Parts: sequence; structure tokens; C-alpha cells
Amino acid sequence: MDKRKVNQEVTRIVVLTGAGISAESGLATFRGDDGLWEGHRVEDVATPEAFARDPGLVHQFYNARRAKLEEVKPNAAHLALARLDAEWPGELLVVTQNVDDLHERAGSKRLIHMHGENKKAWCLRCDERFAWTGAMGLDAECRACGTAGGLRPDIVWFGEMPYEMERIEDALRECDLFASIGTSGAVYPAAGFVQTARYCGAMTVEMNLEPSQGSIFFDEVRIGPASDVVPTWVEELLQSAQSSPISR
Repeated sequence: MDKRKVNQEVTRIVVLTGAGISAESGLATFRGDDGLWEGHRVEDVATPEAFARDPGLVHQFYNARRAKLEEVKPNAAHLALARLDAEWPGELLVVTQNVDDLHERAGSKRLIHMHGENKKAWCLRCDERFAWTGAMGLDAECRACGTAGGLRPDIVWFGEMPYEMERIEDALRECDLFASIGTSGAVYPAAGFVQTARYCGAMTVEMNLEPSQGSIFFDEVRIGPASDVVPTWVEELLQSAQSSPISR
């Protein structure tokens, strides 16, 4: 049953971002037309089994991705969402599938990295997670317990549970507006967020270079580069909030 309200007031927003929003900053979207992630099979660099089998290769792969972050900067779409974060008077949650730090560098604070962060390390010996810059190798020492050889990138690999799913699901059920930016609509559980939000009454909008696999579930689809369509959308939202003040 479709429970959405016509012309409902928007006070609570959930935004999902994917690889497409960071691609304009120069970060590869990993999976190419041949199914490889920058020349590697997913099974070789993005699963717990791959790390157990060849941790050196996995470290090398993510070290290269981490180094690339130093060469790029947030684009207009990241900056627009940071503006929304700062100026939106209602509730807002930005959920990103990306492991880069471009949202933070743009200024976003109401943010969840559901797939982890490449600039964080996870110690498998003491279970601590902490910030990490530079290369990570087989002999890297944990800053919490001091043990060497137990660190991995704090990234959710295939077969692992994304972070903060309970908080995300609560926000999806309660939001008035759900927006998806730069996602393929092919990777679950994120691909199912629009269905949850829509069923619970939210209006839904997709912003992408082309319609995603889940475009049929969106009330509105805006096609174009994120750096063009997202700032326009944010401006419209903020103007709407000014004309109908929302109290936090």
C-alpha cells in the first residue's frame, strides 16, 4: 500500500550518496564494465577471505585508494549537501556508501559511512577503530594496543554487515523525503532504502547521470551531473524552508 501524502510538509530528510557523487572529484567508481575493480576481481580485494588469503595485496589496493584522496577535493555536490547540513532546520541524515572523506571535508556532520572509511583502521586484535593516514601494511602497529600485524582498513567488505543499519532504518521509516544521489541501485541493502522510505510515506527523488535500476520507485528523477543537479535541489529545499519555517 502506498501511504505517501500529497504535498506533505518536509521536515525530515534522508540522503543516500554513492560512487557517482565522488566520480566528479576524480575518484574511480571501482567497478568497470568488465566487472573488475581497477584491474582486480572483487573476490581478491574486497572480502574477508581475500584479506586472509593475501593481506599484502589488499593493503596495496586500499593504500593506493587512500593516497588518491590526497589528490582530490570535494565538488559542488558535496558542498551543496554540506550547506544543507548547516542550514536545514529539520532533521537530516546523509548516508554514504563511499569510503572517501569528501563529505567531511566539504563540511557535512550529520553523516553515516555505512561501508566504513578508508582513512580509518580496525585492529582485529583489540577491536579498536581509529583514524589512519598514509600506507597500512602487514607490520603496522595498533595505536590502541600496540600490537603489530592485526590492522585492516575499516571498510565493510562483501559478506559483512554495513554499519549503523538500525539507525539508518529508523531514519528511513520516519523521513518525509528520501533522496538518492549517484547510486546504481544495484547493491543491497542500500538499493532497498527507497522502497522502505516510499512504503512508510516519504516522497522520493533520484539524482543520477542515468536512471538507476530502482528508478521506478522514485517520484522524481533528475538526470545530470551531481555537481549540477544537487546544488539546484538543495537551493529549492532551503527556499521552501524559508517560506514555511521549520523548527528543530
